[in-house]
Amino acid sequence: MATTFADTRKEPIPAPVVDEHVTTPGSETAVFAGGCFWGVQTVFQRVKGVTATTAGYSGGSKETANYRDVSSERTDHAEAVKVVFDPSKISYGTLLRIFFSVVHDPTQLNRQGPDVGTSYRSAIFFTTPEQEKVAAAYIQQLDAAHVFHAKIVTQVVHLNAFYDGEDYHQDYAEKNPDNPYIQVCDVPKIAGLKQQFPELFQEYKHK
Repeated sequence: MATTFADTRKEPIPAPVVDEHVTTPGSETAVFAGGCFWGVQTVFQRVKGVTATTAGYSGGSKETANYRDVSSERTDHAEAVKVVFDPSKISYGTLLRIFFSVVHDPTQLNRQGPDVGTSYRSAIFFTTPEQEKVAAAYIQQLDAAHVFHAKIVTQVVHLNAFYDGEDYHQDYAEKNPDNPYIQVCDVPKIAGLKQQFPELFQEYKHK
């Protein structure tokens, strides 16, 4: 089996110094792009405090928000995952920490592993000014500490819209566990989450 980004790091990266602090139970939405949305979704589904995830597209127009057009690499979309979470149980900054630790390699420009193109770019689509502040500060913190071997290339941009992906993309890794791509690219991410953040890990079974 090929070595993946998740295999190479055994300890979680430092926690963000700047973070949201919410004590009242509620619901908040975050949107992340970090390569193929199958792997991004299968990690966040296993995080305590996350209540729902959806694979889809962000960054482009409604007319091109479909897998055929996005895969052509002629749209402005990135494959993305909408993460709904309870900020009193898990902070936005902690989600970012997982995003940078095990979900993907934030130093790869317009690619993740075997997937190449702008649709596989690293991006944080913030939904509130506070999210923008936390994300920008965290990237600055990680770069200043030289946590990664190269500079972080993750975009931090306002979420204009999120478009749900096709039904067959939802829970794809769960429904297709023997798919070679899932075995090589995504299973190690789940193992990385469990190893680096055992207190946040929860089992997940698709409906």
